[in-house]
Amino acid sequence: MKSTGMCSVVASALLSISVSAYAESNVSYDYGTVVETIPIVKNIRVSTPREECWDEDVRYEQRKGNEGLSTVLGAVIGGALGNAVGHHKKNKQVGAMVGAVLGGTIGRSIARGQPRTIRTGTEEVCRVINEYSEEERIVGYRVRYRYNDETYTIRTEVHPGDTIKLRLAVTPVI
Repeated sequence: MKSTGMCSVVASALLSISVSAYAESNVSYDYGTVVETIPIVKNIRVSTPREECWDEDVRYEQRKGNEGLSTVLGAVIGGALGNAVGHHKKNKQVGAMVGAVLGGTIGRSIARGQPRTIRTGTEEVCRVINEYSEEERIVGYRVRYRYNDETYTIRTEVHPGDTIKLRLAVTPVI
């Protein structure tokens, strides 16, 4: 029974191949006359980016002293004083360390207390704004054409022109 089932599957496949080969061999091409072409239009939303720029007033603040230099200089002076105050080697090391930290902090505070210079100017600032609009776009064509005194309608993606190529196939009805 299995071999009979397999034979019918093979026979069916061969028959379908031979029918399609027969159908392809009976294909020809001709042209139909286009009677009417109507564009199919669709409204779509389109985004157009636009850059908008303007000038803004800005303030620049600048200190007259150099905060970094004042901090380092204060640390060096404080470290030297702390080292001079200590009586033993261990006390001199601790005194130098504490003096450096205190001197650096004092130097930084002095630099921050210096008068500031404030300058004003203008700076260009920009941002992108998306503007939206509706646009009509052609998404295809409804084409009416005549062939052998019959009128047919089809949808195409491109404009066919005055004639449209037709694929003609003759197959027997069984």
